[in-house]
Amino acid sequence: MNASTAPDNDIQAGQVVRASDLAPYQTGAVVSRTIIKESRGTVTLFSFDKGQELSEHTTPFNALVYVLEGEAEVTIAGVSRPVQGGDMLIMPAGKPHALKASERFKMMLVMIRE
Repeated sequence: MNASTAPDNDIQAGQVVRASDLAPYQTGAVVSRTIIKESRGTVTLFSFDKGQELSEHTTPFNALVYVLEGEAEVTIAGVSRPVQGGDMLIMPAGKPHALKASERFKMMLVMIRE
C-alpha cells in the first residue's frame, strides 16, 4: 500500500462541501484526509485505488465506516463482507479488521473514543 495524505484546506463550520471531493483518487495509492481530529474522536476520509488495501489490524474503539462510492471487501474477525456506495457498517473495538478495494472506493471513517 502506498499511503499519502491530501493537503489540508480549512473547512469552515457551516460550510457545505462534497465529502467525496475532499480525498481525490491517486493511482496505486490510498489517500486519507482528516476532517476532524479531537481527543474524543476523529473523522477521516479515504480514497483507495482499485486493489489497494488496509492490512489487518485492531483498534481500541468502535469505528463507523460510511461508504461514499465504489466497492470494497471489509473483513472483520475473519468474515468478509462486500460494501458499496451508500452502505455503512461498524467495525467493533478489539476485533481484527481489514479492507481491500474491489474497485476505486471512497469512505468516511468515524472513530469516537471514550
